[in-house]
Amino acid sequence: MAPTIASGPAGTTVTVPGNSSLWDRISNWASENKGLVYTIAGVAVVVTGAGVVYYIRKGPDEESVPKPSKKERRKRKQAEKEAEKGAAAEKQAETPKTATVETADELPEIDEASVIGLSESQRKEYAAKLKEAGNKAYNQKDFNKAIELYSKAILCKPDPVYYCNRAACHNALSEWEKVVEDTTAALAFDNEYIKALNRRSNAYDHLGKYSEALLDITASCIIDGFRNEQSAQAVERLLKKFAETKAKEILETKPARLPSATFVGNYLQSFRAKPRPAGLEDDAELDEETGKGQLQKGLKAMESKIAPSYEEAAEAFEKALTLGDLGEYEAYAHNLRGTFQCLKGKHQEALADLSKSIELDPRLTQSYIKRASMNLELGAPDKAEEDFEAALAKNPEDPDIYYHRAQLHFIKGEFADAQKDYQKSIDLDPDFIFSHIQLGVTQYKLGSIASSMATFRRCIKNFPKIPDVYNYYGELLLDQTKFSEAIEKFDTAIELEKETKPMSMNVLPLINKSLALFQWKQDFSEAEKLCEKALIIDPECDIAVATMAQLLLQQGRVTEALKYFERAAELARTEGELVSAISYAEATRTQIQVQEKYPDLASKLSGMGGGVVR
Repeated sequence: MAPTIASGPAGTTVTVPGNSSLWDRISNWASENKGLVYTIAGVAVVVTGAGVVYYIRKGPDEESVPKPSKKERRKRKQAEKEAEKGAAAEKQAETPKTATVETADELPEIDEASVIGLSESQRKEYAAKLKEAGNKAYNQKDFNKAIELYSKAILCKPDPVYYCNRAACHNALSEWEKVVEDTTAALAFDNEYIKALNRRSNAYDHLGKYSEALLDITASCIIDGFRNEQSAQAVERLLKKFAETKAKEILETKPARLPSATFVGNYLQSFRAKPRPAGLEDDAELDEETGKGQLQKGLKAMESKIAPSYEEAAEAFEKALTLGDLGEYEAYAHNLRGTFQCLKGKHQEALADLSKSIELDPRLTQSYIKRASMNLELGAPDKAEEDFEAALAKNPEDPDIYYHRAQLHFIKGEFADAQKDYQKSIDLDPDFIFSHIQLGVTQYKLGSIASSMATFRRCIKNFPKIPDVYNYYGELLLDQTKFSEAIEKFDTAIELEKETKPMSMNVLPLINKSLALFQWKQDFSEAEKLCEKALIIDPECDIAVATMAQLLLQQGRVTEALKYFERAAELARTEGELVSAISYAEATRTQIQVQEKYPDLASKLSGMGGGVVR
């Protein structure tokens, strides 16, 4: 399966198989660099000085937002008490003391004709009595009677509370369209009426109008200062529901395509380079109209390591198997086609190819490794472990098996086991740089900082011309806030990429330098330029796109950021990646809509984010 950029130590990236955690990395980075963070029920609500809101999903083990101090907890508790007082005051205001109406006979008879003849004071008096009777009917769960009474109160005196109370009755009867109608009427009187916003959001949710629901609940959260835990949970739930629904719609029609050249290149180089099978070398004269000729053509294209050639390679491997007559190379062809199928996200097709490859030639251990990675991505780690065991049974001296099994351990958080397998991979083949790099990152993850730094210094000594060494070493230095040293390593990586791979430059060092400059000096201008350069080199690089989106969002350039989040959704390979990208895009789009619809709230947000020590 294709690799992904997974979180290493506090935002460090390592190329590993498994579900993409690019969005975890972006989320962590975003939450660590904002002005003000509210952590509520698993969602970090973050407000910047530019007045931008972020909703950042957090897993149960994440620690990117520090626990509040005792002083902060006291402040939060006091804020909650004040919010409760405010809610009690609102309730009291909504229920003024009036003469108790014991029977329906004491209520005034009101219709459209009779109300015309009433004075202003009579209308107000009758409306209060009818509303009080409506409340009693509602509490007795006589919702239709309550609707009738609130309707008469509205005839006497249109009031947002009466509309909102009638909406509550329709809500109890699951009459969602009527809930929307009444809460909209209430909001016409007071567009910051929190109860009406919450009720309309719930109705929109039931109607499947998730964007509308999200807009209302977001406005409610901002008005309430993010103090309502239930509303914060509703935001998270709606974002997820909207994103999952949208992702499924997109995936049904989205054509399969290869990811960025950076992504494909990183995956292919995670296997040790091997010579082509005898008979498929460049000097072998093969007819391109045969299966063997197409296989040779595909290998040549794949080895050129540039984006258009990867597409050409995928097409050639497909055609090779269509033409057939591959003889001894058939298992190898299924392995290669399966590789590109999984890179495109065509999981079932990839599994079928890899399984066929194993059936035809059980000695081809790389097919077991790739199928293990596919099973891991599909949420079947037990099957992945079985594939690694089967591969080792065929060839216990294959260092690739240990390297990729270490990746499995790394993803599962089994760092001690990962370290053992990386070391075994090195023992069998000390010339494969990525085993050394991953070992250093794993040591760092285990808390052995000195050992990790020593491993990277040895890597620089033994592999002085490999840019990846400097890039990953720079990430660990950046995590330790050694900004100057980190940028020096990223610069070295960038220069080596230009020297050693001018046609297939890996853009990750450019992106990492961009993040370092932002974190160190808040240098948005230079950070943006680096991201733009990365996107010129590799327009399909999802990491560059997502980083640019966050840089723009940090500056309050929400509309521009939205374009990049939408682009990230276009580039997403898997359903998980797509859900994350859509969540960010929709949260950003909602932010724009809130600012347009509630200009007063935009200024309120700026005030909330200002004056915070970063």
